[in-house]
Amino acid sequence: MSGTGGFLEKILEHKRSEIVRLQRPEARRRIESALQQAPAVRDFPGSLAGAGLRIIAEVKRASPSRGRLVESYDPAGRARVYEAGGAAALSVLTDAEHFEGHLDHLAAARAASALPALRKDFILEACQVDESRAAGADAILLIAAALTGVLLRQLLERARGLGMEALVEVHDAAELEQALESGARIIGVNNRNLRTFEVDLEVSLRLAPRFPAGTLRVSESGIASRQDLRRLREAGFHAFLIGEALARASDPAAQLREWMG
Repeated sequence: MSGTGGFLEKILEHKRSEIVRLQRPEARRRIESALQQAPAVRDFPGSLAGAGLRIIAEVKRASPSRGRLVESYDPAGRARVYEAGGAAALSVLTDAEHFEGHLDHLAAARAASALPALRKDFILEACQVDESRAAGADAILLIAAALTGVLLRQLLERARGLGMEALVEVHDAAELEQALESGARIIGVNNRNLRTFEVDLEVSLRLAPRFPAGTLRVSESGIASRQDLRRLREAGFHAFLIGEALARASDPAAQLREWMG
């Protein structure tokens, strides 16, 4: 695990307290029961591998750096709008403490569209992987900076055992190597530094040549224009996770169509 600090460590400290509650016997029984009724997994990797610009549209109410982005927040409505605009997949924030998210938002967004849904949260333990699938997630986010190499591999295997895939998020060359060694097939470069929350698209551009063939490459954060998308596509990225720019757009569906046109 990379040395953590700043915003990320504060978030992880709170997440660990949530995990303690999730590991209680009654919570485990609830998750195991919900797993038996979970909807069939949708093809998240396949949604990113098609031709053209593939956008993972983020269903997100707030962020630690920007505060509340959307006042009248309707995850299901957002999912329908993003699907109408041509998004390839959804990313749904479920962290409550720092992003005003909830697992119910994931379930609602996924049920409102035919798109595969990524659970975007700070996943540190296997019980959260199970919880994600029980809520209907088709994929999960795993953050290399928050995990040891051994644990990253274990969580990847757990996700795949439930039929899901993982988007493994990295920010530098060391984390990219860790992700590759863990067996990651979909790797996202976060242009936002999770310790300082500064954003720089050059992070993706610098790491692009280090990816081996056959890896699905996703650029995340700070993408705000068609020009940004074209630059990243030319650098070899297959898909693009966009949150804040869509959350603030007056007409998100039209914005998506313009970017992909």
